Amino acid sequence: MKTNIVKIGNVKCGGNAPFVLIAGPCVIEERKSTISMASSLVKLAKKLKIPYVFKASFDKANRTSVNSFRGPGMMEGLDILREVKERFGVPVVSDVHEISQVTVAAKVLDIIQIPAFLCRQTDLLIAAANTGKVVNVKKGQFLAPWDMKALVKKLESTGNKKIMLTERGASFGYNNLVTDFTSFQIMRELGYPVVFDVTHSVQQPGGLGDKTGGRSEFIPLLARAGVAAGVDAVFMETHTDPSKSLSDGPNMIAINKLEPLLREMVQIDRIVKKLKG
Repeated sequence: MKTNIVKIGNVKCGGNAPFVLIAGPCVIEERKSTISMASSLVKLAKKLKIPYVFKASFDKANRTSVNSFRGPGMMEGLDILREVKERFGVPVVSDVHEISQVTVAAKVLDIIQIPAFLCRQTDLLIAAANTGKVVNVKKGQFLAPWDMKALVKKLESTGNKKIMLTERGASFGYNNLVTDFTSFQIMRELGYPVVFDVTHSVQQPGGLGDKTGGRSEFIPLLARAGVAAGVDAVFMETHTDPSKSLSDGPNMIAINKLEPLLREMVQIDRIVKKLKG
């Protein structure tokens, strides 16, 4: 089934368009490193001719430990994202956690992202949709794919149909997530682009006791499989050195390992889109 095309700045997502890469560090650590990583990712996306959106969170409000690094906060974080957007000419996305953040964030963000744990928060969804921006809702680890229909209706109630839906794995407890690949087709039948959050799907929530673990060695396998399943966009958290990342390091892929994987994904995507016609 072909989905509606959602325009994110100069990027088209959905229909039979090439897959969109949404990538960047989990959290904004500081300005210099964020700009540097954005520069590397923009160059790589241009080299491989992949439509690209930069992602980084200004606040990670759902860290495992109260002592974990959360980011620079909304105002400083949005200022850094604005610089990325203006310097490199790419759309940007970040999460919002509270209604009070939405209007301010919408002045910078091209995509307002609703975190998985907040996906059922009606007022937050409606506030995000009322901005007129693209809204990307991450499917909660506790939801079945068909449950996303109710969330879509909440967003559509505002008249905003610039919607994206993200799969990031389902949780059965025991510090593990499992991706059901049938969910891509089920959610696509709601008529909107479907994103596969590859790197969060290899998370092990709370797996390291006071922080989240992950199995990054499975990222290439899931990324290739997701593109083969026909997703409209792939969400990947990446870092210059994941071992030194202040958030989600164990489930990220190093920027210098991205190119060969992305080349494979492009080839697979072309075959899938050709077969779809």
